[in-house]
Amino acid sequence: MPQAGSSRAVFLVGFMGAGKTSVGSSLARRLGWSFEDLDDRIQSRAGRSVPEIFRDLGEAEFRRLEDAALRELLAELGAGPRVVALGGGAFAQPENVALLGSAGVHMIFLDAPAAELFRRCEQEQRERPLLRDAEQFRELYEQRRSSYLKASCRIDTACKSIDEVAAEVACSIGLG
Repeated sequence: MPQAGSSRAVFLVGFMGAGKTSVGSSLARRLGWSFEDLDDRIQSRAGRSVPEIFRDLGEAEFRRLEDAALRELLAELGAGPRVVALGGGAFAQPENVALLGSAGVHMIFLDAPAAELFRRCEQEQRERPLLRDAEQFRELYEQRRSSYLKASCRIDTACKSIDEVAAEVACSIGLG
């Protein structure tokens, strides 16, 4: 784990609905850093939305694109400090966990109970390729949670505002 304040990059990991993008944007504003959602990079490179990639090319191709985008992003880290939101499945891939670990970046797991995460996703007006029903959602969350727990720090997002979570993240890395 990086020393507090030593790393100029924070990667937010967690399941669908955890708030990675919202908290990441807030955290970047708070720190005066740039923010990037890895899914945006993937969509830009592929010329398709994440749901279109899943539907037209399949999850395996999405994971290949995700790996390439993550490697590209890590190669750019010297360009300035940044906050990065990873997609829900990115940190469930052992090779991505290893890549991030060797990069010496802060990896923060944003967590909440599966029922709350499902409720948040249902309230959103966006398509999520792996969101089907509450039971499947909970099972996938449980499968991935052990990977998320490999992050440097776990922050519970339940019943907290986006700015409260961002402040907690900043404190956890010694910049709050």
